[in-house]
Amino acid sequence: MSMTEAGAVGDTAGREGLLRRTARLEIPFRSAVGPGVGKARLHTLRWLRDFGLLTGEAAFEEYDALRLERAMARFYPRAAEEDLMLATDVNGWFFVFDDQFDGPRGRRPRDVTRLVDRLVRVMDGREPPAGAPAGPLVESFRDLWHRINEGMPPVWRERFRRHWHGYLLAHRREALNRSGDRLPTVEEFLAARRHTIGIQPCLDLAERFGRYTLPSALHGGHPLKEMRRITDEVAIFVNDIVSLDKELAVGDVNNTVVLLRHGTGRPLPDCVREVRAAANGRVARFRELAAGLPALLEAAGVPGKTRAHVEDYVDGMRNVMRGNLDWSLESRRYDDAGVAAVSGGRLRPWAGLPDEAVPERGVGAAGPVRP
Repeated sequence: MSMTEAGAVGDTAGREGLLRRTARLEIPFRSAVGPGVGKARLHTLRWLRDFGLLTGEAAFEEYDALRLERAMARFYPRAAEEDLMLATDVNGWFFVFDDQFDGPRGRRPRDVTRLVDRLVRVMDGREPPAGAPAGPLVESFRDLWHRINEGMPPVWRERFRRHWHGYLLAHRREALNRSGDRLPTVEEFLAARRHTIGIQPCLDLAERFGRYTLPSALHGGHPLKEMRRITDEVAIFVNDIVSLDKELAVGDVNNTVVLLRHGTGRPLPDCVREVRAAANGRVARFRELAAGLPALLEAAGVPGKTRAHVEDYVDGMRNVMRGNLDWSLESRRYDDAGVAAVSGGRLRPWAGLPDEAVPERGVGAAGPVRP
């Protein structure tokens, strides 16, 4: 669908359309922003520069307008300063990585597989393929991987690795969606999107920043397993509603609204309303499960300290769902400027990063880091 076609659907296009699409989302959780957000912003801008993920003033200004540090300050409003800096580094890497697939690379599954394999090697502690030095995406990920896992217990590290592994591998599925002859159903799409939305690693960080690790039986049992899936899906539905103009502009099919329209032939506004209703229904179910959780834990004889950790973890899910919506409305990623930034075949300045041949630090990487 062209931008002209997108505009023709009436209540879906532009900033006013974005506000209309999200006005009836019902995510009635507390909205908060951590106090260390300013320092985290400056720290991550330097980190992205030092690893060559951002080069040149235009790239810095365009990235800074996304206000990605505020997403993490909303996800982790009580995080210590150092933890929030780590979170904003992770989120900066996440979005730079995600934007690699807006262009031709996103339609070449073999290229996606090669890049993902390099990242999986980092997680496994293996060296890059012989004769192929790692590029900035891989080297920056190596730095993150060591910093995140340092000092964490084996059960948490394995959980975190499993979630990141699923996140990376699902990108190949999305590349196949973009390049294949048949679009997936919404159900098929969600099976992969639950990984690429990246929410499970974010919830793992809630444990890390809270200085606890939930027992595996609780983490993987009822009702937390269902509540984590709900958090995934609410984030997916909200993201697909707010990013609709962007996806239409670049022709990306990895969006539940787009796929619902393709599968049913219904008008786009009707599909938006259905996805919004699905998000609201998931939130209502989450609140029902959360209300009954304390009694379940007490009846199961879960110690008080662990019950407090579970409540913190559940609050982390609330922060993710609410914070994702609030950040999406204050970022320029999904407004008119954000859509224009990827329209007409234009890619973000940081798209197309090489996965080989690390540039020397500082060479071509100078850029502003302003207070």
